[in-house]
Amino acid sequence: MPVRVTLDALIVARGLKARDLAAQVGLSETQLSLFRSGKVKGIRFATLARLCAALDCRPGDLLDYEMDPADLSRPDAEETD
Repeated sequence: MPVRVTLDALIVARGLKARDLAAQVGLSETQLSLFRSGKVKGIRFATLARLCAALDCRPGDLLDYEMDPADLSRPDAEETD
């Protein structure tokens, strides 16, 4: 998938522990871990906003996008979400 979660880099840069961030944002450690690993299909804007507030960042700082040309040739590449 061309969208990657870069939350770990921000956690390290801020000198935080994931457990503390999860508590501050109101997520379980499991939920935060799933987001950090990219194993979720989506995130609520409210959760994204709380993460940004806690980390003093913008949504684009939590996510990265790198297009893989092979993704363009897949039949489901034209689907809209």
